[in-house]
Amino acid sequence: MSEKDLRRLVIKAFHMDRVMEGEENRITPDGLMTINKGCAAKMIEAEPLIENVGIRVIPPGGHDCWTNTIMDIIPVSTKVLGKLGEGITHTLTGVYVVLTGVDTEGKQTHEFGSSEGVLRDKLYLNRAGTPSGEDYIISFDVTLKAGMGQERPGPMAAHRACDRFIQIFREQLKKMKGNLCTERHEYHDVVREGGKKVVIIKQVAGQGAMYDTWLFPKEPSGVEGGHSIIDMKNMPLVLTPNEYRDGMIRSMQ
Repeated sequence: MSEKDLRRLVIKAFHMDRVMEGEENRITPDGLMTINKGCAAKMIEAEPLIENVGIRVIPPGGHDCWTNTIMDIIPVSTKVLGKLGEGITHTLTGVYVVLTGVDTEGKQTHEFGSSEGVLRDKLYLNRAGTPSGEDYIISFDVTLKAGMGQERPGPMAAHRACDRFIQIFREQLKKMKGNLCTERHEYHDVVREGGKKVVIIKQVAGQGAMYDTWLFPKEPSGVEGGHSIIDMKNMPLVLTPNEYRDGMIRSMQ
């Protein structure tokens, strides 16, 4: 059976052993990540619907703390070569960004159910798409203007602000030397002539403010450049396996 290799995706991971507060937002090849909480003001200066943002580092095992409703769990990944679904992607392991939200009146940013409470009880660890028990968490906690937590522009402002914060580290991650990665994975989209044609159907949310799905961003699991499935009239879309693997779809719940 002949094969045709349509595209190749290489994902190089850089593990962060230590994540802590510091004077600057920085990642180093030796596994150190520092977070400057004071950068929050700059992240929201273009977002009039956001009242405040709190940034904190939650270490492994430090989950006995209060959290507002979890809106998203986001990996720090960036394109180094090519577009989503092909080329080279750099990503961090050992750390995730968790976006949470509430408004100034204390109303949680949720639709059909909120998840505020003790983080240990609200976050299911060690699953695909969630941190492990050994991972650091960077909490990006957004406080929206009164009444905006359940209006579509409010959550979108929170996602944009968080994306700007992550972009600081993406720009540094792009420049990391690939040969210093701690893991390397290579994936190919292959067509086998005469083989079975397989399509996987994935139903995604496209109902409202927090029930939205973002597609085709510039960066893996990013916001900038992306489009809402709602704005695209919830029409069926075709993605390649490597586009899916590379973070083409982002849940906005």
